[in-house]
Amino acid sequence: MRFDIADLQLFLGVVEQGSLTRGARSMRLALASASERIAGMEEALGALLLERTSRGVRPTAAGEALVRHARIILFQVEQMRGELDGFGRGLKGRVRLLCNTAALMGYVPPRLRDFLVEHPDLSVDLEERPSVEIVAAVAEGRADLGVVADTADFAALETRPLVEDRLMAVLGPRHPLADAASASFADLVSEPLIGVGDVAMEIHLAERASRLGLRLDYRVRLRRMADMATMAAAGVGIAIVSEASAADLGSDDLAVVPLDDSWAHRRLYLCARDFRRLPSAAAALSRALSPV
Repeated sequence: MRFDIADLQLFLGVVEQGSLTRGARSMRLALASASERIAGMEEALGALLLERTSRGVRPTAAGEALVRHARIILFQVEQMRGELDGFGRGLKGRVRLLCNTAALMGYVPPRLRDFLVEHPDLSVDLEERPSVEIVAAVAEGRADLGVVADTADFAALETRPLVEDRLMAVLGPRHPLADAASASFADLVSEPLIGVGDVAMEIHLAERASRLGLRLDYRVRLRRMADMATMAAAGVGIAIVSEASAADLGSDDLAVVPLDDSWAHRRLYLCARDFRRLPSAAAALSRALSPV
């Protein structure tokens, strides 16, 4: 079975477009040439990859498997090109690191700063993602390292504990609990909520609400913490965020109250597929992020 990069790009284009014609056009190939390439892939594999329908084409079970592998391979090819381009400019390594919001608000930035100062020949591609997406990306080889909360299922990965985190309620200044020393989730679960783009957090909170026989009511979901703070200050709803995220808000128009439930104390973990097999640059970063 021998596929080249162009074959994989064509196949993904056809699947994503849902059409052999449009997929061929995206690769600037004649339809007959594209069809011949797909047929050659199916012959080499010994299985059909595409199912023809009245609306176009869709992948078979074998095709779905090829889609997953093709995306990983093409992503790694792009990583390789980026790293090799960096080497031509004197760079000796590049690491892809994904972090959840809590990690980027407090724990990671100072350690990453020190790492980059100490290693001027290394570069880090840093992205903020929800913990569940980070786990999937690391497991599929689309990222070297991830920092996630223990609300995500990372059983398939190797992990190292980093730091404790606590959930906080962000309230408007006129909220009845604004001056409270702490609050329980049960005190807040029936309130209108403001989501802050953390899918794993929402799943975690929804599970806790279901144990109380309740469902969460999200009035709005936002991506930026600053937008969330504005909404909470205006009394639109409350937000439940990590302690590090809350500490970064710094607004006199907000009240931040810790949750006193035992499960509201979380831990952040560094994760990788296999720490022992990390490239040298990623291994160095993993050591820099791990507690002494």
